Amino acid sequence: MEFEKISDIKPIGYLESCYRDKFGTPRQPGLSPKAWSQLRLRADLQPEQALEGLESFSHVWLIFMFHQNKTARYHAKVHPPRLGGQSMGVFATRSPHRPNPIGLSLVELVRIEGDSLIFAGADLVDGTPILDIKPYLPEVEAKPNARIGWLGQAEQVSIAVKFLPEAEAALEEWQGRHLDKNIHDMIVDTLKLDPRPVLYRGYEQENSPYRSEHAFRLLEGDVHFRFESATDIQVFKILLMHN
Repeated sequence: MEFEKISDIKPIGYLESCYRDKFGTPRQPGLSPKAWSQLRLRADLQPEQALEGLESFSHVWLIFMFHQNKTARYHAKVHPPRLGGQSMGVFATRSPHRPNPIGLSLVELVRIEGDSLIFAGADLVDGTPILDIKPYLPEVEAKPNARIGWLGQAEQVSIAVKFLPEAEAALEEWQGRHLDKNIHDMIVDTLKLDPRPVLYRGYEQENSPYRSEHAFRLLEGDVHFRFESATDIQVFKILLMHN
């Protein structure tokens, strides 16, 4: 059987997200509950009609494209970060490196403003093409007794985040720019997920030659941090871009 290439799928809009780069973006939806994002629908889709009734739902599914997936070759096995370097079949993971770079994300619908939807908890980078929106139906989609496979054996680590005085001062200024967003919680939630690639983990000792400092971009700020131990992070600097 031959398969025709689908060429007439067009994004309904492009997500504006607090996460500007792949590094730091949560690997699953809802892990950073305060993470802000916004989607403006294309005008030709007649948003004023197409969105009617959606405001009564608390959560929606976003179907999207992994537009920054640059992997040219297909790999049947991948390395989920939570497995610490072990491999797993791609279809048993949420890896972005898939035969078709399509993703699914469950997010909170905060409100609708005209042709725009405001979300909380998205795990998507800025500029993500959104292909569709579907309301979440808990009575048919929530399965509290469902098995979670290898995730049940993945190590769970509790991480503490501390802001040094210089970073706290910058955070106060930053929060003043965004009274409708909780910048502190977005930073803490993001760092507690340990955004580092697996190869950087395990070198937290101060005298380790492989100890690294990292930074991720959130909105218009760069958050610089380092691990003092496997479970303690220091945010030592926040650099803000001025408009």
